[in-house]
Parts: sequence; C-alpha cells; structure tokens
Amino acid sequence: MSDTQVKVRPVLNGTDRKAFIALPYRLYANDPHWVPPLKTEVAATIDPKKNGWFSHAEGQLFLAERGGRVVGRISAHIDTLALTMPADKGFGPGVGFWGMIEAEDEATATALIAQAEHWLRDKGMTRAIGPVALSIWEEPGLLIQGHDHSPTVLMGHHLPQYRGWIEGAGYAPVKQLVTYELDITKDFPPIVQRIVAAGEKNERIRIRRVNKAKFADEAAIILRILNDAWSDNWGFVPLTRPEVDDVGKKLKPLVFEDLIRIAELDGEPVAFMITLPDMNEPLKPMGGSLLPFNWLKLLLWLRAPKARTMRVPLMGVVKRLQASRMASQLAFMMIEYIRRDAVAKFGASRGEIGWVLDDNQGMNAIATTIDSKINRVYQMYERTF
Repeated sequence: MSDTQVKVRPVLNGTDRKAFIALPYRLYANDPHWVPPLKTEVAATIDPKKNGWFSHAEGQLFLAERGGRVVGRISAHIDTLALTMPADKGFGPGVGFWGMIEAEDEATATALIAQAEHWLRDKGMTRAIGPVALSIWEEPGLLIQGHDHSPTVLMGHHLPQYRGWIEGAGYAPVKQLVTYELDITKDFPPIVQRIVAAGEKNERIRIRRVNKAKFADEAAIILRILNDAWSDNWGFVPLTRPEVDDVGKKLKPLVFEDLIRIAELDGEPVAFMITLPDMNEPLKPMGGSLLPFNWLKLLLWLRAPKARTMRVPLMGVVKRLQASRMASQLAFMMIEYIRRDAVAKFGASRGEIGWVLDDNQGMNAIATTIDSKINRVYQMYERTF
C-alpha cells in the first residue's frame, strides 16, 4: 500500500482512543466558531462504562490513517431500541448508524463511511442513517446551515465540506432538525402575553420550578413526560433510566431551579421545559482541557453563571393534551417564566430553542409566535445497502 492510500482500522486501545478524541482539535484549529469540547467528556461519551446509552447499544470506533498519520475517524453503532421502533417513524428493523465523523479530505470520508457500512452489514443491518453521535438524543445530524456562529452547549459543529462528501458517498437527506434563536430581552407579542395572563388566572394550572434537592424524583417526572410527549415523533427512541442517570451526573452542575419548569394540571405533572446556560461560552477559550487552572474558572462560572445565551434542549407536553389549546398555553407560560428569570438572574439576552424536527408543526408554530428565527439546520442522511 502506498503512503497516499487511506487505511481504516478499528480503535483497539487507549492510545487509539486518545487519537480518536484528539483529531478534531487539529482539523478545526482555524475555525473561529468551533468550541473545543472537554476531552474528558468525549472520553466518557465513548466509554461503555460511563455512557448509559450502551446499556441498549453496541458500537465500534474507527481511525483512518495515511502514511501512519491519523486523518479521519468515525463510529458505527446499533441501538437495539431503535430496531424495535415502527419503520414509518424513521428507524425500525435493519437500521444502523454511523457518526462522530471527521476527515481531512473526501477520500478519507468515503473510506470511513464504507468501513462503517461494512461493520453494520456484518451485524445484519440493511440501512444506515448518519451522522448520529452516538445516541439520537445527543448530537444527531450534520450542520448544513449556521457555520458562521458557534454552537450552544450540547450542539454539534461541522466543516461545511462534509455535506458534499456524505452526499457523494450515496447518501440522501431523510430529515432536518432546526434550532431557533430569539432576543429574550424583549417582551413577547401581545397575543402571547394574553395567553400567559389567562393561564395565570386558571386555578387548574400550576407552573413550578424544579426542586434540585429532589433531583432524582424530578428527573423521573421529566423522563415520564418526555417519553410520552415525544413517542410519535420521527426518530423517537425511548430515553432510558441509565442514560438519564449518566446525563444527570454530567448536567447536574448546569441545573438551576429558575431555568427548569414543570407544569401541573389539576395537580398532575403534564409538561416540562429544560433550559441550560450556554456553558460553551466559558469553555471555548479552554481548548478542551481543565488544566492547569481552567477547572477553577469553570467552577467559579458554574457557581453564578452569566451567559449571553440560554438553550432550550428539551420541552414536552403529554400526548393527550397536544392537540388542545392547553398545550400551547402551558408552553407559553413556561417559556415566559424562564425568559424573565434568564434575563433578570443570569444576564441572558439571547435564547436558542432546539433542536426541533422540521415537521413538528406544534413546536415550529410556537417558535414562530414568539418571533424566533431559524439559525442552524442539521441534516440527517440515509442509505440502503
């Protein structure tokens, strides 16, 4: 094999995993909008012992080398819960995934995708969807719009040329996910204010803050609502307790009672909204490491975070209410209450909602009503073998 050829091999040991984690720091070195993730967090994501997603999934990481130099990476994985989902909802029998793709050039990307497909075929899969890294709940899709600004916490960022490379490998778009941004220093339109005011007069409705002292109990309530609210969505895979436990450990420092609301109707929790201060803002200059003193800077920020942007990664209303006016009323009330506290207590001026499925009419309508605009678009691709 000549030095110009690409060789793709599995990640087998700790040295390989370090190389897998390190590659993006070189590829994105000149991208002013890339936010280097903490290397310890990436290591935990790919570690079956630290990521509860592996309780119902399996995968393999691969490195691409040219002349002994790492020039690309990819993951191939199977989610056993996705295999049990209805095929008309996006996944189902025979569906595997690939993700975490990074490559120096198109030849490398093509070789990586081919290797991921080979691994999936050997496992009996007949269709590949990507990029998904690793769980559908983490970083699904390829960024195709919004390269001109940095992502918020827990959002992906990709090189613009990846789109052409993936499509050149025979993949077709299957679903888009969007994020919305808005100025949260301004009051919402009068119609929203009237809806919120009417809800405040309804004795059946209670919008409460979460109680961080009862973190596990509150997480269980949100998990129950989430799995019900999202169950008819394209690409839905139930979020499991092991995943919630691991994500909870990671995100607990970002949980602030003023920024997470649970809505109760007649005393029953029926809706929730989670908002996170954008930790990417303090992380961006840290280069992916907490050493030597970045850990102290981050700790001080977490004690009293001031963030320009607040991200809403998840919200939901139980399915039985989704076709009712009550659903939008609860959503607007939670959004408004969190908006007020985000501005007054955290100094925020910008909100970001997402991701949102492009065909989620209810959520897209809410985003439009509060005068938000699409700022990032992520695209998922598929190919049948």
